[in-house]
Amino acid sequence: MSPKVKNILLWVLTGLVGALFLFSAFGKLSGNADAIKMAEGFGISASAFMTIGIVELISVVLFVIPRTGVLGTLLLAAYMGGAIATHVQHGQDLTAPVVIQMFIWIVAALRFPELTQRLLGKA
Repeated sequence: MSPKVKNILLWVLTGLVGALFLFSAFGKLSGNADAIKMAEGFGISASAFMTIGIVELISVVLFVIPRTGVLGTLLLAAYMGGAIATHVQHGQDLTAPVVIQMFIWIVAALRFPELTQRLLGKA
């Protein structure tokens, strides 16, 4: 695969992760009645839900920017860890948050080889 094709592919994958979290963040920030009702079902207040949306938005912006992408990866992974824990606590299906978490790490591993080297201890 040529470097140009690889670069385009990485940006497309990054855009998919970004779009997924942007839609989620804007759903939280818009004050959508259905989203707030779902959050309250999890025991999350409307104001806390807004704060979560802001954290999600900041995390995805950091993920998309190449210079801060590793930090954004760690924040999104932590965010999804919280989502997985919430799903476990409420007895819900874990498939969606686990798949999203895996997708974040796959894209990050492709975008940031130094992250993979650090985590796996490779030189």
